[in-house]
Amino acid sequence: MAARRCTVSFSDPDGIAHAVTVQAETLYEAAVLALRAFREHQCAPGPAALLEVEVRGPSVVHKLTVSKVEDWLNSTCRSPREEITKERLKESLV
Repeated sequence: MAARRCTVSFSDPDGIAHAVTVQAETLYEAAVLALRAFREHQCAPGPAALLEVEVRGPSVVHKLTVSKVEDWLNSTCRSPREEITKERLKESLV
């Protein structure tokens, strides 16, 4: 699958909206890359925060919680490629 431009956003407890644009091949990759960017800018969402992921061209919007992303990162891999992807994404969050 080709990488696509994705905008990931969430609203913090004060009602402030945060968004970042990343290049990703999958929904979860976009979410993890966005979490890394939010953490780098000291505005990381909590585990229950709802992330909105808009995939561009054609535009599609997905919503998932941070805890769902973390569960996926820690789940059993279905293929060697998925294992490599998850390891790379886990390392990017450290």
